[in-house]
Amino acid sequence: MMKIGVLGVGHLGKIHLKCIQMIDDYELVGFYDPNEDNATAAINSYSVKRFTDIDELIDAVDVVDIITPTITHFELAKLAIQKGKHVFIEKPLTNTIEEGQILLELSQQHGVKVQVGHVERFNPAFLSLGDTPLNPKFIEAHRLAMFNPRGTDVSVVLDLMIHDLDILLSMVPSKVKKINASGVAVVSDTPDISNARIEFENGCVANLTASRISMKQMRKVRLFQKDAYISIDFLEKKSEVIRLYDKTASNLQSLDSFVELPTPKGDKLIQIKTPKAEPSNAIKMELELFAKSIRENTRPIVSIKDGFNALKLAHQIIEEIEKSVV
Repeated sequence: MMKIGVLGVGHLGKIHLKCIQMIDDYELVGFYDPNEDNATAAINSYSVKRFTDIDELIDAVDVVDIITPTITHFELAKLAIQKGKHVFIEKPLTNTIEEGQILLELSQQHGVKVQVGHVERFNPAFLSLGDTPLNPKFIEAHRLAMFNPRGTDVSVVLDLMIHDLDILLSMVPSKVKKINASGVAVVSDTPDISNARIEFENGCVANLTASRISMKQMRKVRLFQKDAYISIDFLEKKSEVIRLYDKTASNLQSLDSFVELPTPKGDKLIQIKTPKAEPSNAIKMELELFAKSIRENTRPIVSIKDGFNALKLAHQIIEEIEKSVV
């Protein structure tokens, strides 16, 4: 059993406390949070010890779970890594690319595991795709949220769009070729709505929109590839796969599940599948699998390198947005 300490017990931090107490691999030693209201609520709800000294808590554990504002990630993670502790850190990895690069190098030097909290990788809708072949040539993503002051310390690109950037990079095995982006700061000092068009060297194009000032919530990604359309609804936790087959295809299992579609290239068969999304607690799952990667000395599913790549792409988008501001 690994001893774990939590840094930051705000809204999301309290969810982490609850999940950690449900995982056999962890012994929850305590938490650190300078906010009295957060600390009192955590103690009352989870009967967990409060540490008033960060170093004391880090020294007492094997794993440090960082769920603090983005601007504090670097110093806290740096301290934990230099003390030889494994680190789970909420997205985005850090506030700047330079900070992320330093943490990446430090984690390698000290031989510790670092996982970044890109929780959508563990969303039942995404997981339900399983072994579905993915080779998208066009991707469209919309991540819309109603305004919440929490998270406005960074651009909507780092706050919301970065979820889809991580998903995007996990699906497209190619380098980024070109980025066009625009954004508007409506109620915050940084962009609250943004759009990015990303072109990859393999020909794939992605169009991403993120907004934290929407009147409705939406978290959808749609993939278009040869003979297939795939929809992933992260909010509703469901996916849909629509695939075209030639009528003479040898891998057709049952004609009962197909409908015919006349096309200029002859009749095709359409199959619509709704993969079963097994109910799960995504935050609990990511923490469980992080513990497994430490125990078995394997690469975390969302490694620090993955987190850094998403961070780097996010900042490239932010740079393009800044260029477009007159």
